[in-house]
Amino acid sequence: MLDFPADTRFDVCLFWDLFNFFDRQCIAAFLQALQPYLRSTSQGHAFSVHNRKTPQANYQYGIEQRTAISCRTRKHAVPGYSPHSQRELGDMMRCFRIERSVLLADSRLELLLQARV
Repeated sequence: MLDFPADTRFDVCLFWDLFNFFDRQCIAAFLQALQPYLRSTSQGHAFSVHNRKTPQANYQYGIEQRTAISCRTRKHAVPGYSPHSQRELGDMMRCFRIERSVLLADSRLELLLQARV
């Protein structure tokens, strides 16, 4: 699934809101494929929702500068929105633990993740 050289290790994984569009099975398969490329110091960043009933935040994420990310509104909604609560997501993540979460004004959660390898 992820075809990187065997000695590749990621320091930071920017998941953006990816997990809001994957079901349990997809999250498990993706993280299983990612795990060989992590080290104990690898970190992750993701957006989730505080409440599963939170409407889809239709954002496109990017890196604005070294210390800031950007959030722009998408022109069209991405299909397949099925968010997971922080607890559900934490239970699904075998190779990351949620180190810290911050509730944003629009009921999104910003998650900082630490690798478990």
